[in-house]
Amino acid sequence: MRFRRGARLDTGQVTDVRGRRMGGGGGMALGGGGLGVVGLIVFLAFQLLSGGGSLGQLAPLDNQQVGQETPSSIEQNCRTGQDANEREDCRIVAVVNSVQKFWDGVFQRSGKQYQFVDTVFFTDSVQTGCGYASSQVGPFYCPRDKQVYIDLDFFDELESQFGATNSAFTQSYVIAHEYGHHVQDLQGILNQIGNDTQGPESRAVRSELQADCYAGVWAKHAEETRLIEDITQADINQGLDAASAIGDDRIQEKAQGQVNRESWTHGSSEQRRRWFSRGYEQGMPAACNTFSGSI
Repeated sequence: MRFRRGARLDTGQVTDVRGRRMGGGGGMALGGGGLGVVGLIVFLAFQLLSGGGSLGQLAPLDNQQVGQETPSSIEQNCRTGQDANEREDCRIVAVVNSVQKFWDGVFQRSGKQYQFVDTVFFTDSVQTGCGYASSQVGPFYCPRDKQVYIDLDFFDELESQFGATNSAFTQSYVIAHEYGHHVQDLQGILNQIGNDTQGPESRAVRSELQADCYAGVWAKHAEETRLIEDITQADINQGLDAASAIGDDRIQEKAQGQVNRESWTHGSSEQRRRWFSRGYEQGMPAACNTFSGSI
């Protein structure tokens, strides 16, 4: 996977607050038990997706404006696809641009309007519309402020702790998955989850699998956005491996030595691979109806 050398990047879709120290009254007291960064995603990410209903342990935002005080280096360094081929942060900018361009087209063809939102780069911790979050949460989408958040060190941990290749396409899969949640938010799907947040057939799991499927749909059409080129089967395989690495069963087996299906929030490794594959093979959002029938 490469980026078109002359493609122009829109850094306005990324807010960079790396290096800023964000207050929050100390570290997060969530999850624990040695689960590590990816394990904590399973515990917290869906609380964020459901509007922060169980975020009582997080400090409030207190009307802070994220990312408005520090000039961003990406504005100078991330201008073209060639920059994306050379720098990780520029690569994520390019992926964000591609994913949002794709979904904007989908919405337009359906007679609807897509809402462009930022991805926020942060270091260690950040204040969000859903509360205070440390980098241990992993990448997440907050529906309260409609932004995607990521500490780029996550990708190194994904590789070192769970064996997923830290490649351009693995990173793209993660970003596309989070924007899949934004699409769900615009569709009103996240509001329908309610308290059904755990279990192998729960609406929480169905939401996550749909976001995986949406990521696959984007991957099918990524080259059409004129920002990305040469997506190979090896790239897709790396995305599938990453999806497997963060399946609930894989994480639970590694952390606890056993699998508890009733506590699943994201789906099994097999399910995550299968729904990403379905989106990629069929290339249509309509193929991603995880809310009907068995998953």
